[in-house]
Amino acid sequence: MAALMTLAVLGATDLFGALPAIDTSGFRDSRNHWRGIRDSSRFIQVMPDQPEYRPDQVREIVTNILWFQRENGGWPKDYDMLAVLTPEQKAAVLATRSRTDTSFDNGNLHSQVGYLARAFAAANEPEWRDACLRGFDFILAAQYPNGGFPQQYPKAKGFHAYITFNDYVMIGCLNVLQDAAEGAPHFAWLDTARRERARDAVRRGVDCILKCQISVNGTLTGWCQQHDEKTFEPRPARTFELASICPQDTTYILRLMMRVKEPSEQVVRSVDAAVAWLKQVQLSGVRVARVKAPSAAFERHDADFDVVVESDAQAKPLWARHYEIGTNRPIFAGRDGVKRYALADVERERRTGTAWYGGWPKVLLDREYPQWRARIKPAEARLPAQ
Repeated sequence: MAALMTLAVLGATDLFGALPAIDTSGFRDSRNHWRGIRDSSRFIQVMPDQPEYRPDQVREIVTNILWFQRENGGWPKDYDMLAVLTPEQKAAVLATRSRTDTSFDNGNLHSQVGYLARAFAAANEPEWRDACLRGFDFILAAQYPNGGFPQQYPKAKGFHAYITFNDYVMIGCLNVLQDAAEGAPHFAWLDTARRERARDAVRRGVDCILKCQISVNGTLTGWCQQHDEKTFEPRPARTFELASICPQDTTYILRLMMRVKEPSEQVVRSVDAAVAWLKQVQLSGVRVARVKAPSAAFERHDADFDVVVESDAQAKPLWARHYEIGTNRPIFAGRDGVKRYALADVERERRTGTAWYGGWPKVLLDREYPQWRARIKPAEARLPAQ
């Protein structure tokens, strides 16, 4: 704590020397929520035109990360790790450090751990290592024995306790743990015991993913945004997030699965089946457009546009966010939780507040999966000796 206060007083200036820039894209989702979505429950609110640190201002960003870290080792979601905080905001952050409002939602927590690992590898600052290890241990502690990760930890309730793939929750955690298990350069300093625990956590995570994969009439497809933490069945979350098969989350999962070295026949079969499903549900001849509309102020965001689906023979491949299990029809829902089959039937607040379509799997299908398929051993070479 004393070291943290010292950094705060110094303002993390360049007294210690400049460091090479570190990728900050992992913070983007939480940053956008803090800056673009209203939430009166947050302990600090964004100021008009609040500035941000540049990616090369590593010491300043680390100072923020250390400020926001909770005493339990995790971080609260939906704050900007790059924000130049006011003195009042800094005081509010420190005053809430004992809270247990820690969450993996919106790309949170594992992003801070990965960033701190890279920062420590570059600067060898003991305080940064200690903060990273506390976050790393938090991730390990949050994992269910069956390998899944909840959206929130500790004290997860309701859909927050489900095994969560949405918003990069479980896959973000497993990618950080896989980096550690493989001895990636930014984790070269990690102790052997934690590296072994990370390896076991990834193994259990992959096993959980295999159990969650949705099967329809005996055919494997993709994954839902969240699955029951006991039965592995697909589950709904917020009212507009129905139990469904989800291409965006399926894409993230496949990238993690394709990191597995010497994949088993079951892993290969799982990946092949999910890729086949993604190809099957690809939409052609339609595009999604933003059109000008009267300004409207909703509870959590403002919009001077609407979102429409239009016919376009030249449109790039597109996927819906949710597909109905069993029919592969795109489905949508608003705040009322009623399933609908056309985006136009959902209220404007949700049409403009959720990304209902995207090109998420395209790069994976066009390049990553074929490269992976060419790289792995033939099926007969993976079979155990008789």
